[in-house]
Amino acid sequence: MLQGTGSDVGKSLLAAGLCRAALRRGLSVAPFKPQNMSNNAAVTADGGEIGRAQALQALACGLAPSRHMNPVLLKPESETGAQLVVQGRVVGQARAGDYQKMKASLLPRVLESFAAVAEGRDLVIVEGAGSAAEVNLRAADIANMGFAEAADIPVVLIGDIDRGGVLAQLVGTHALLSEAERRRVKGFIVNKFRGDGALFAPAVDIIGGHTRWPCFGVLPWFAEAARLPAEDAQSLPRRSGDGPLIIAVPRLSRIANFDDFDPLAAEPSVRLDFVDPGEALPGDAALVILPGSKSTIADLAFFRAQGWDIDLTAHLRRGGSVLGICAGYQMLGRSVADPGGVEGPPGRAEGLGLLAVDTVMSADKTLRQVAGDGLGQPVHGYEMHMGHTDGADCRRPFLTLDGRPDGAISADGRVMGGYLHGLFAEDAFRRAFLDRLRPGAGGGLAFTAEVEAVLDRLGRHLETHLDLDGLLAAAGA
Repeated sequence: MLQGTGSDVGKSLLAAGLCRAALRRGLSVAPFKPQNMSNNAAVTADGGEIGRAQALQALACGLAPSRHMNPVLLKPESETGAQLVVQGRVVGQARAGDYQKMKASLLPRVLESFAAVAEGRDLVIVEGAGSAAEVNLRAADIANMGFAEAADIPVVLIGDIDRGGVLAQLVGTHALLSEAERRRVKGFIVNKFRGDGALFAPAVDIIGGHTRWPCFGVLPWFAEAARLPAEDAQSLPRRSGDGPLIIAVPRLSRIANFDDFDPLAAEPSVRLDFVDPGEALPGDAALVILPGSKSTIADLAFFRAQGWDIDLTAHLRRGGSVLGICAGYQMLGRSVADPGGVEGPPGRAEGLGLLAVDTVMSADKTLRQVAGDGLGQPVHGYEMHMGHTDGADCRRPFLTLDGRPDGAISADGRVMGGYLHGLFAEDAFRRAFLDRLRPGAGGGLAFTAEVEAVLDRLGRHLETHLDLDGLLAAAGA
């Protein structure tokens, strides 16, 4: 189990890299994360949802994602509340305080899923969440040491030197752990190193002297990590690429499934701008994409509060195009109603009015992998939404999915939207879509093949710089 000294120390990427390195050695390996908090999710073949990081880790293992790989998923809807997904299915909403009381009852489900993932495997790479030393939450923990103890598995601690203070991170974590937890830790990894390794060598001895933990390696910065799906919206770059075709994505407060844009960011002809709150949508953008969101009505209000509705009107007046994906599609319509309060307080909001459609939220969540066509090219991906959208512009569907129409296009053809996540991962569709915005913009990028190649390079990076034999021995693989 990889546990961290804090959030965003690189656990997800390390887990993916170790999965690929183990696969390259011929081991049957699978990923697992007991509890995740993310609005960037993936749909499994059996109609469940898990964190996007575990879907990437499954790919690194050569496996199809399973709902058991991430049995507890929290999808934040507000500062203090989240949608609760257990073994791939929505079971309700929980406020932070209430969730703490629920965790003990979730542990049997977590262990059940772990057993399902581990069955027949040589190795399981488990990813913790947040910090291993959150001792204020330890009593009912299912994400870090609580799970490791219940499943009786060894732990490797990850520190992030890039954020500074890595000695204090690791030694401080050691100080806060119980003696039994310290014994469970088999060693540590210093991640995201940049600079002269000789200058850091004494620090490894200092950490070891305070903790009695061995070092499994000091891992240099892996720049290509930016080409793999990110789990945390805070990790998204402000700008990707410097191509002539500018695409803008407003960074909504509850932005979800933002890996939809990874293929666009990888295109040489594209400059992808994530527009921060308080900033104007760029006036030279050819396309504005409204992304998915965990709270459509709340983010619709957030969108207006930034003045982006005014920017969007000006963008269209200049001849630009607009695309809405999932919640972004819902926002483009005339109205969004949530009579049952499935995403927040019950209510109804006026949409942006750019598509003649209306949305009504419902408690039933659509979760399915789908395939079809758009612009005469094949598409595939997944649907993940709560609600149904209908109206006059649906007579001009954006896509056809599993033989049925999906989405809508405005009468002038410059505003479009639909429910399919992952549509830009299909190379032929992406090329056709970009060529409509700017002739010749669609390049020769093979996106899925490039992700596989980056995972291979990540696996080799870990093999080069970590004591992989020692790590596998500690895991008993």
